[in-house]
Amino acid sequence: MSSRRLITSSERNKLDPFVVATGDASPRDQRDLMERPFFSLAKAKRTRPILYEAGDVRVEVYAVPEHGMATIWDADVLIWAASQIVEAENLGLKTSRFLRFTPYQLLIAVGRQTGARDYKLLKGALARLQATVIRTTIRHCEHWRRHQFSWINEWEECARRDGRVEGMEFVLPDWFYRGVIDRSLVLTIDPAYFSLTGGIERWLYRVARKHAGRQPKGWLFEVAHLHEKSGSLAKLADFAFDLRRIAARQPLPGYHLSIERKARRELLRILPSQSSTAPVDGAVNHLGTSGVRAIGTSGVPVSGFRECKPQLTLWPETAIARPNLESNLESNCCSGPVRPADNADACAEPPTKHPNQQSLPLLPHKAGDKR
Repeated sequence: MSSRRLITSSERNKLDPFVVATGDASPRDQRDLMERPFFSLAKAKRTRPILYEAGDVRVEVYAVPEHGMATIWDADVLIWAASQIVEAENLGLKTSRFLRFTPYQLLIAVGRQTGARDYKLLKGALARLQATVIRTTIRHCEHWRRHQFSWINEWEECARRDGRVEGMEFVLPDWFYRGVIDRSLVLTIDPAYFSLTGGIERWLYRVARKHAGRQPKGWLFEVAHLHEKSGSLAKLADFAFDLRRIAARQPLPGYHLSIERKARRELLRILPSQSSTAPVDGAVNHLGTSGVRAIGTSGVPVSGFRECKPQLTLWPETAIARPNLESNLESNCCSGPVRPADNADACAEPPTKHPNQQSLPLLPHKAGDKR
């Protein structure tokens, strides 16, 4: 009996390739990924799943032991893909979920080196993105449903005999692609984001960009609530300590962080820096250079203070047509018992509140603040 080889049809055969050739593109991030715990914040391999639920929104993230969960550094691949898709759409080019590109394009765009080690790390990131499984009810429209997918459906590299990679291609999930081509679900981010080295710093910048935006009063979060939103495996006390260190160093481009306390609750206020609305070539002047004193470290020595050098911003005045006030239930409230509205003064229409949770009141601000 003659043997017959079973050939599995690739999804790429059904899609027109989007050949990335637009050059530089302003970094853009997908809103849903900016405020929910979709990624591991640690560089060490994580296999423990993320289970997050608030209101009617549920996020589940699972990893396989071989590769571990996709990290927030791996998410740079998705940010780059979203940036290229939006840029191509702006130029009137046809896009699809099937991207064809050179690794050099991606690595340069996200601030990485282009050595052999960096190509190897990129392949590791693609493997984790494909192996990570997400289940979520976000964007289930009028009918409740749970969507399951991986960040990358499939990927392939084209290499020479000497091992040098000349090209790559991958297929994005439909859930992510639809969230990118819908302009209301995409935000421009500062390219200095890619220089942030800490997992919590990167996650915190995305939260700040999504919620505080350029609102003059910024946004106020309870630290315990942020801990829940992060999906971090760190204990609440350790997570709070990390936030104090970050607030002391002020590393986030375009935002100023401050720790506040009300009764026994610890809060983090996120305010947009005045320079965050500067022209494209304007530098952001950060606060908190070396020598700044620690905030509430309870005797634990703080290390790693360093000077924050000026960084660029790509936010034109028309980048945000309105404040980011359509945040979901779990983003407008803090954990704990019912309290007065926290971020209610940030907009004319108060945000939707969870029936069992409300937000904290904004502190009065000085007259003359500009949006």
